[in-house]
Amino acid sequence: MTERKMLPCEVNVASETGRLRAVLLHRPGVEIERMTPLNAAHALYSDILNKPIVDTEYHYFSGVLEKWTQVYYVQDILTALLDDAEVRRHLVEESCDMDNCDESLAGQLMTLPSEELAKVLVEGYEKPDWDCISEERYLLKPLYNLFFTRDASSTVYNRVLVNSMSFEVRERETLIYEAIFRHFFKVGTLNAMEWNRDARTEGGDVQIASPDMLCIGQGIRTNTKGIKYLAQTFAGERERFSILVQELPQSPESFIHLDMVFTFLGRHQCMVFEPMLRKTGLFAGKDTTLITIEGGRISYKQYPNIIKGLEAQGWEIEPVIGGGSDPWHQLREQWHSGANFFALGDGKVMGYRRNTHTIDALDKAGFAILNAEDIVEGRVDMQGYDKFVAAFPGCELPRAGGGARCMTMPILRD
Repeated sequence: MTERKMLPCEVNVASETGRLRAVLLHRPGVEIERMTPLNAAHALYSDILNKPIVDTEYHYFSGVLEKWTQVYYVQDILTALLDDAEVRRHLVEESCDMDNCDESLAGQLMTLPSEELAKVLVEGYEKPDWDCISEERYLLKPLYNLFFTRDASSTVYNRVLVNSMSFEVRERETLIYEAIFRHFFKVGTLNAMEWNRDARTEGGDVQIASPDMLCIGQGIRTNTKGIKYLAQTFAGERERFSILVQELPQSPESFIHLDMVFTFLGRHQCMVFEPMLRKTGLFAGKDTTLITIEGGRISYKQYPNIIKGLEAQGWEIEPVIGGGSDPWHQLREQWHSGANFFALGDGKVMGYRRNTHTIDALDKAGFAILNAEDIVEGRVDMQGYDKFVAAFPGCELPRAGGGARCMTMPILRD
């Protein structure tokens, strides 16, 4: 979608696997080239990326989605919103304030054409007097992680949870998403930090299991205060509601979100990192807790694992083991987002082709294996398959620390 005049759709997501009708993406841009070995860790990357390869991989990733559903792009919507003087002033002033920029920069940015300003807000603004030596090159910092559209905002039923990010380098992303959802989609928002400044939520930890149940990861990115905010919010609105919480390891970084170890493939199948089910290794002693809300009262019950917790709520769900049966392969493929699948519909998913043992496990579980290149170039029609995985190339993208679910923010599902 490249035209400035775009029409917003309805915002409503009540499951992880309903037929996808609209999704929000951001193509990785110049901002990812503004990392060096000196600032990559601060940017939450373990390595710097080769953008030409990223561009090719993302072309096939986004191309699959464009064949299936309506795709909105952050840059297009942001550019259109910046034509509104009030939105422009808010985004410029708040961005400069958050990055401690001089007031004169805000005045300078206000004069830029909308398309150029949209690029600056994402890609950063270089210091005019940068000496080519000092580590800090940008007055307005690049948003290195913006293409992980899942994290800073999450559609939760008919509202959007604007997430309270755990790391400063990602805080400014929320300004853009809040503007997009308030002013373009015109939908109500939730924000845990407005309830408690120490509450944290991130979209990779928030999974919409059903109209009356969430699955939430509790770890380094989403904390207990963030989960309590969601519980109290729904306790005030619903007669009955459940939140199934899975505690995650604090390290390494491959376990930052629940969707790095667990994703829904369909109503009756899910992808799981086996040590989380067995509670072995880094998952030894990690709690699985069902929070039940009934008539405004909140209660808690422990379960052996997330599958048992779902079954206790009446789910019939079969786990597919990421990496297959070999623990060595499981660890290697989890590191490169092997469990991080995104559902286009019930039993229709997409994920990285590089995780060959995980793809083999899906093949054995009855999923047709489709190459993204064949889909994008028109040689294969996804509509002809009841169950499939659209496997797209991933050499550079996984090194950024996320997969198909991380890079998608669904806006509307059946």
